[in-house]
Amino acid sequence: MAKRKSRKDPETLEDAPARASGADEEESSDEDMDMLDVEFEWFDPQPGVDFHGLKTLLRQLFDVDAELFDLSALSDLILSQPLLGSTVKTDGNESDPFAFLTVLNMRQHQDKQVIKDLTRYLADKSKSSPSTDQLSALLGPSSTAEVGLILTERFVNMPAEIVPPMYNMLLEEISWALEEKEPYNFTHYLVLSKTYTEVESKLDQEDDRPQKKKRRDPKEETFYFHPEDEVLHKHALAQCSFEYTKQSDEGASDAKRAFQEMGIRPTGHMILLEASKFEGAVKAVGEYLGGQSTMS
Repeated sequence: MAKRKSRKDPETLEDAPARASGADEEESSDEDMDMLDVEFEWFDPQPGVDFHGLKTLLRQLFDVDAELFDLSALSDLILSQPLLGSTVKTDGNESDPFAFLTVLNMRQHQDKQVIKDLTRYLADKSKSSPSTDQLSALLGPSSTAEVGLILTERFVNMPAEIVPPMYNMLLEEISWALEEKEPYNFTHYLVLSKTYTEVESKLDQEDDRPQKKKRRDPKEETFYFHPEDEVLHKHALAQCSFEYTKQSDEGASDAKRAFQEMGIRPTGHMILLEASKFEGAVKAVGEYLGGQSTMS
């Protein structure tokens, strides 16, 4: 299938400087770093190409709870609707995606085992907060609600500016699908995401050197892997973070603490939006993160 669009989206990256010697080495500085432009391309999901890449990103999205779901079946389901959703790549159509975004109609696919598993999981996790407890009723067998489950993930070094185009394209694609009488007339959208809190490093506790000055209780602050989530909250009907079902291995928080003193403790996150508020939320995400609101 032909790619949807191609746009050069420069990301400024530091390249390794040439090695210097003597006085030249002493005078070298960060200003001497070379800069690279990375070209991002947006594609429709490719059934013959993207299976393994999508499965890897889904495993990252679900974190330690990934083993609770048949990610192969979920990847196949995403790829079964190639005209809805998008991937972002840097090395052409045949390369693995570095990011993706799609929506699944949970009512339409309610008989598929992976959706049954997700429905039970999300209904259970929604009880983490009184505001999201209503999700259980929305997903129930007697409900007439049409919930669109938005799944999106990207590698940690991907710039957030790639997000607004994906959301804008999704809006367009849903509009086109409705014109063709396809089952995407959602009443609600549920965005599945991740947050994290900082925890004291076990490595520092075991170290013989003097302890670093302790910060205030790190549990007081929640951080977002996806910065757009904070914008979506302002338009949401409800949102909550929740504990994963599976427990991380000892030391996992330290393994995820690159470039900082504190360890990282991930938690799941969900954001429930009414369909009537979704377009405004997408617009706000674009204004916050930048990126083009329309694509060439």
